Amino acid sequence: MAVNTVEEKPDMTDRPPLAGQHALITGGGKGIGAAIAEALAGLGASLTLVGRDQAALDATRDALGKKSDVPIVSHVADVTDPAAVAAAFQRASDEIGPVTILVNNAGAAQSAPFLRTDRGLWDAMLAINVTAAFSCTQAALPMMRGAGWGRVINIASTAGLKGYRYVSAYVAAKHALVGLTRSLALELANTAITVNAVCPGFTNTALLERAVNNITEKTGVSADQARAQFAETNPQGRLITPGEVAHTVAWLCHGDSGAITGQAIAVAGGEVM
Repeated sequence: MAVNTVEEKPDMTDRPPLAGQHALITGGGKGIGAAIAEALAGLGASLTLVGRDQAALDATRDALGKKSDVPIVSHVADVTDPAAVAAAFQRASDEIGPVTILVNNAGAAQSAPFLRTDRGLWDAMLAINVTAAFSCTQAALPMMRGAGWGRVINIASTAGLKGYRYVSAYVAAKHALVGLTRSLALELANTAITVNAVCPGFTNTALLERAVNNITEKTGVSADQARAQFAETNPQGRLITPGEVAHTVAWLCHGDSGAITGQAIAVAGGEVM
């Protein structure tokens, strides 16, 4: 009796969705950056972590290395220095291969009333929050074009979608980052490279703790009261977690998210609609 046979094909269902992709994350040693690194490594992406704190970068690299078997390297670089950016990307490419996912996460926030915002503070906020993303994206795009696929994800803020008192330089920089996202997305719309911004509300990180300490020093309220003030801006009455931001980034990195580009996605519990 004849038996019909079907040629067996390799089962690819267990292949991680980002296997073969190389993600470079700035500010990757702690907070939101470290959470993003963990999420992307869990999806199979190789990682380059870039930042200014060698100890934090190495600690995150080593911790993730115990959880996954993807290549993970870390490099100290000041992303406000174009020469340092170029060197970091060249080294990342030499060690792992072309960067196909770029997460511009490095950022900082300093507060001051507008009339006390001097040119030094203004320039510093623009340098780290938007010009650094410009430099890193210019370094990554040729690699993505060569690979025929890419994801650029800018970690902006709800400050890129609305105003806040006493942080005019930071708000201006984050608005600029959202504008850069939208413009570049249109330039690349006929390619397989997408560009999006993720805009967290107040998130439970060391950056927020510094803001809490600043409030307690200047006003005398307790740290718990200061945190509660931040949480009240969220209609859900809480702080955002780094993991929630990381999950959004991971979704944008998926191959099936190719129709999502030029967006500024608020992760803020309904603060911005």
